[in-house]
Amino acid sequence: MGRADWLDRPNMEHVLAALMPPNRLALECCMASKLRISDVLELKTEPLRRGQRMTVRELKTGKTRRVYWPLELYERMLAQAGRVWVFEGRLDWRRHRTRSAVYKDLVRAARLFRASGVVPAGAQITTHTARKIGAVEEFRRTGDLGKVAAALNHDGDHREVTMLYALADELTRRKLAGAGRKKRR
Repeated sequence: MGRADWLDRPNMEHVLAALMPPNRLALECCMASKLRISDVLELKTEPLRRGQRMTVRELKTGKTRRVYWPLELYERMLAQAGRVWVFEGRLDWRRHRTRSAVYKDLVRAARLFRASGVVPAGAQITTHTARKIGAVEEFRRTGDLGKVAAALNHDGDHREVTMLYALADELTRRKLAGAGRKKRR
């Protein structure tokens, strides 16, 4: 599997519509919060019930951050939350949904939309695509790389990594344009 590519939100909405509802909601949470899918799937029901703001400890970095869930998304999360996990496992409520389950569903749905051009040929659509969509939207909204870094919980020392996220739309366009030129030769 290669590096995740960016997809514009209207096209991503088509892909999301073809997912199982809990997987769709998990990816919508990634786009809204800019959290990784593993962090979204680790959300517990009890802290979520306390309100729209919650503190999340990121699994990859161990850093904590405050997340504010938009009301409509928050209400949908509460409506489907399980006894322990917001995103319960398919076969066992004591475990959360797995990253691979969400990933497989997303890859299946993206494949459905390749023929129509909604998902460009050569685009690598993964769960991390949702985080990139959130980052690009934040950069377009603010034009401030520092705000994108804060939204992604990146260290200030790694501006180049933040730039990869903030400019993921342009990088994906260039990658796909280059791939198209190679095929025509």
